Amino acid sequence: MKPTTYSRLSLMMFLEYFVWGAWYVTLGTYLGATLNFSGLQISSVYGAGAIAAMLSPFLVGLIADRYFATERVLGVMHLLGAGLMYAASTATDFGTFYPFLLGYALCYMPTIALTNAVSFHQMNNPAQQFPSIRVWGTIGWIASGLMIFFIQTDISGFGLSWDFPFILKGTKSMDIEATAIPLQITAGLSLLMGLYSFSLPHTPPKGKGKAFSAREALGLDAIGLLKERNFLVLFVASILICIPLMFYYTFTNMFLNEVGFENAAGKMTLGQMSEIIFMLLMPLAFARLGVKKMMLIGMAAWAIRYVLFAFGDPEGLVWMFYIGILLHGICFDFFFVTGQIYAENRAPSSLRSSVQGMMTFATYGVGMFIGSLVSGPIVDLYAQGENAHSWKEIWLIPAVFAVLVMLVFWALFKEGQKETAASRVETGSSS
Repeated sequence: MKPTTYSRLSLMMFLEYFVWGAWYVTLGTYLGATLNFSGLQISSVYGAGAIAAMLSPFLVGLIADRYFATERVLGVMHLLGAGLMYAASTATDFGTFYPFLLGYALCYMPTIALTNAVSFHQMNNPAQQFPSIRVWGTIGWIASGLMIFFIQTDISGFGLSWDFPFILKGTKSMDIEATAIPLQITAGLSLLMGLYSFSLPHTPPKGKGKAFSAREALGLDAIGLLKERNFLVLFVASILICIPLMFYYTFTNMFLNEVGFENAAGKMTLGQMSEIIFMLLMPLAFARLGVKKMMLIGMAAWAIRYVLFAFGDPEGLVWMFYIGILLHGICFDFFFVTGQIYAENRAPSSLRSSVQGMMTFATYGVGMFIGSLVSGPIVDLYAQGENAHSWKEIWLIPAVFAVLVMLVFWALFKEGQKETAASRVETGSSS
């Protein structure tokens, strides 16, 4: 791959996840503190992303794979998303906001697969080349949180001031996170990403002239693997662990702001920083621990994180919040990434794409949608007036649920020679 191509693809990944991170982290705070949405309404808004994840295989399969160049579809999706996100930033009630956000999610979620497709088309060795490009997506997500942090930071003490009309010196963290400004920034970034997409390397439709198959798009060709006990246990556990996962994605920023943890969005990027570190440690972990222990550690980390959130406070026990955020690397890498690698190595080569499609549909689609339906009513149950909740009770519920999933997985997943071999294969390919 040419250095210029590498740079162009890296910038594409950076912008792709910068766009996502710019609105996703702070949205719950804005909807709850400013628009006074209920917990169920907030979780339903986040659930729009899960609905889009379930539908995106159809959108990609019908359009990008068969009729138009991938980079052009990517550009159009982001341009449409820019308009829809800006419209959402002007809405003030659930009935108006939700359709715009759902429309935006339907435009954005397919672009994750599209950016991967553009990257893979330019590579002769994706296993070696893709990670160094994809990591720029994580850096983009981190940059979005740091952007919010610097916008909110009082720099008057350094003799400097912000020139943007919507930013006030010395504002508290929640002042920006509880406004529509992140949504408006997202709209601008989506416009930039849409225009940039048309300059990306040409990626012709790979399935031109081929009939569309819903079974193939959803990964149902791999459903026979569920007859294997370990794969079935992994599949079900992956869906179930997404239920406590949605508590984190939907309500953490709202929680941290509510309890007075300043610049929450910027500090939450520590989770993505730890994700990079633990991703680099995964080959060693595979060799020393194996698949089952890694996934158990990942599930245990979810439970520990929520316990830390439940008993921490922004004064004497603020360190508990920081550790809870830093556990994101273990939570995500040791469970979700390990599960993806296990599925990839256990599936026949002819079904690997179908397996990943099926796992994505089940977790980011079905699992997170169920999580959005569960988390919102629980947060509403423990509401204590406007912008106040009994967070200790709220966080202990997903903590207990994560422990239960962990115990079921520990009892039913039997790691044998095949699983050990799978971890060795992945470790060898990563070194």
